[in-house]
Amino acid sequence: MGTTTALYVQIGVIFIFLILFITVSEDKLHHHQDNSPVAVMYKEWFLTYASYVILDRAVPALEDGLKPVQRRILHALKEMDDGRYNKVANVIGQTMQYHPHGDASIYEALVNLGQKELLIDTQGNWGDYRTGDSAAAPRYIEARLSKFANEVCFNADNTEWQLSYDGRKKEPVNLPLKFPLLLAQGVEGIAVGLATKILPHNFCEIIQASIDVLKGKPTQLLPDFLTGGMADCSQYNGGKKGGKVRVRAKIEVQNKTNLLIKNIPFSTNTSGLIESIVKANDKGKIKIKRVVDNTAKDVEILVELPAGVSPDLTLDALYAFTDCEVSISPNCCVIIDDKPRFMSVDELLKISTENTRQLLKQELEIKLAQLLERLHFASLEKIFIEKRIYRKIEECETFEAVIDTIDKGLKPYTKQFVREVTEDDIIRLTEIKIKRISKYDSFRADDLMKQLENDIATIRQHLEQLTQYAINFFTELLKKYGKGKERRTELRNFDVIQVQQVAVANEKLYANYKDGFIGYGLKKDEYICDCSDMDDVIVFRKDGKYQVVKVADKVFVGKDLLYVDIWKKGDERKIYHAIYLDGESQRYYVKRFAVTAVTRATEYDLTQGNKGSKIVYFSAHPNSESEEITVSLHPAAKAKNKVFSYNFGELAIKGRTAQGNILTPYPIKNIKQSNVGASTLGGRKIWLDESIGRLNTDERGRLLGEFDTGERILIVYKNGSYELTDFELTNRYEMKDLISIEKWLPEKTVITCVYFHGDKKAYFVKRFKVETSTINQKFFFVEDSKTYALLYASTAEKPVVKYEYQVGRSKATATAQLAELIDVKGWKVIGNKLTDHKITNIQTLLDTKETTVATNNNTDSLFG
Repeated sequence: MGTTTALYVQIGVIFIFLILFITVSEDKLHHHQDNSPVAVMYKEWFLTYASYVILDRAVPALEDGLKPVQRRILHALKEMDDGRYNKVANVIGQTMQYHPHGDASIYEALVNLGQKELLIDTQGNWGDYRTGDSAAAPRYIEARLSKFANEVCFNADNTEWQLSYDGRKKEPVNLPLKFPLLLAQGVEGIAVGLATKILPHNFCEIIQASIDVLKGKPTQLLPDFLTGGMADCSQYNGGKKGGKVRVRAKIEVQNKTNLLIKNIPFSTNTSGLIESIVKANDKGKIKIKRVVDNTAKDVEILVELPAGVSPDLTLDALYAFTDCEVSISPNCCVIIDDKPRFMSVDELLKISTENTRQLLKQELEIKLAQLLERLHFASLEKIFIEKRIYRKIEECETFEAVIDTIDKGLKPYTKQFVREVTEDDIIRLTEIKIKRISKYDSFRADDLMKQLENDIATIRQHLEQLTQYAINFFTELLKKYGKGKERRTELRNFDVIQVQQVAVANEKLYANYKDGFIGYGLKKDEYICDCSDMDDVIVFRKDGKYQVVKVADKVFVGKDLLYVDIWKKGDERKIYHAIYLDGESQRYYVKRFAVTAVTRATEYDLTQGNKGSKIVYFSAHPNSESEEITVSLHPAAKAKNKVFSYNFGELAIKGRTAQGNILTPYPIKNIKQSNVGASTLGGRKIWLDESIGRLNTDERGRLLGEFDTGERILIVYKNGSYELTDFELTNRYEMKDLISIEKWLPEKTVITCVYFHGDKKAYFVKRFKVETSTINQKFFFVEDSKTYALLYASTAEKPVVKYEYQVGRSKATATAQLAELIDVKGWKVIGNKLTDHKITNIQTLLDTKETTVATNNNTDSLFG
């Protein structure tokens, strides 16, 4: 990586240097008509240099998907190929006969090819792309071409050749590569004013897509990375410029204090990833205890958390603030006919597949020509020997007479030959030795010619059905080399993480109410709350003005502060109650409002803006709770009732610009809060987006229900456990591990299950209510053991199942109304026996009111 970066820096410096000189030269040419050779050379040389970097260094050719250095390495390896490993130092030396840029660039390109595990078999320490460890020195490691490379990369008969840079050697212009290699390996290159970035794709999927192209079916290739991890390709845009791929590490929540990183994102390594986590911790973005790298055969990074830190929030924070999530911008650009061209990966696949088809056609045509030549000479030889034409040349005194005699002897049999007899054919006949003539076997010759004719017929058939031949070729490649190259990167949709929601409260917010300062540097003033350095703060003043500012060390927001707190954009649940005196009418107004969107550092007024207006009562309610207050009027007021109650819950929630309702025209002595009630907005509607396993209030996915304070979500897992959680939007659920997720109704929800009891070797039914109240903790209602297994679970009121079971060698079916088999009991009971026979399949008979899920339709996989 260091050499590549240095190369890019050098290219950039040269580019800027040349631009400056061209600008100066053009200025001179324009003002002074400077036609000096130097000025002209700068213009011409820059274009030459730019073209060279684009065509010969940075951007790969479409035909074989290789940069020149890669092509030269493979050609050198082919020249050295004897089936054994070669020292990389020798390979570099061989390649330097073709590549004019020194051993360092060859070594780096060779290691890069070797680590991609496709074209080169490696031996020794070739480094580790996962950890960032570099390869050993060239003298210590060895390489040879892989079987796959030998099969798809080389064919001297249909390769176009050119002289090497010094004219001493011949090298291929392009390798006759019969595979879309560019899509499998991916490539990245920076040239002058041009860049390319093609992401790697899955080997097996590329082959299948090529087959689909040949069959005329549409394709959609998506990236796959050797590092594994997860990828959101919803904005991939076919790999064209402007697209985006979000790649994440796979992180498992082991327990309340440990997170385990199992895969890393593409373009990162474990060292860099750990460094980014440590930096985020040092900056206060996340809170961790320590990071331990246990990577060996598989990636394993253990992130230990301090007590009291939420693993779910930390998981989101790792994606938001570290290299556990990276965004990659593809830019598919290749060289076609010596010109750069931008296209999608599916277009590139079509062109590459057609290129493979044409290469296969060329190979068949070459082979056909060779077989026809063999058949032609076999026919000549047969006539020459069997008709004893060789005896007629015994009396010829000159070589010309010999040629003429043989030609006349063959003429009666011209129709038996593949083509017209030439002088070269006759010369070859004269070179046949007497020993061969004397031992000539006519029957054997006939068999050979028959075999040649059959081979020719087969090739002609392949040429007539060229597309099917290409399909068979790709199918055979998949069969021979597809094993072990299955997809490593999991494709899924990612949620958008709001960094303010997951940022750790790494600061404490203070306020000086009198002087009008807020910030985390005012440690001698009044403490407000914990906050992160990414939070926004809302402040209300006694004169009715309010504003939202970014939290900082010390910010002046105006004197006589009334209320200070963290502000969350779009929070419609947090409601403010205010009573203010209008300076013009001297009436008291009451209003109830939310602040969901503002322009930061802009002052707003919750009064009517008249001079002398002020707030006399203010309160904030995070879940739109109702509030009752007692209002005491001034003793001199003319009102009959000088003390009265007011319920904010009866007042409609309006926008912040509404003037409010008149509370009283009389002067107020004081206002006291008497009671805070329930939310006036009712329960909060929560949806579950099952594609990403996250809760939301944006109506994405399935509605779980309306949730009020203290209500819970019930999750039933496939491993025979259940869990209660709150309805925080930061919760994360692994949908592949779940049977059901729904709102928990303590008095109504009953879980019915069928499970295999490992000790009793029988199947049992149990029904129970959730009796625990602890949240974020799993409770196993089926014993956590390999010999136990959950087959079915339902929260339906009267679940009915149909199951298939083994009786000897035959199978039988039965239907069971599970609610009639057992009453609702405790969650720890064994339950009632359903059957001793092995259940091979179980499925629910759905009622219109039921929502049930069978966990395993094929129990053979469980019990063998």
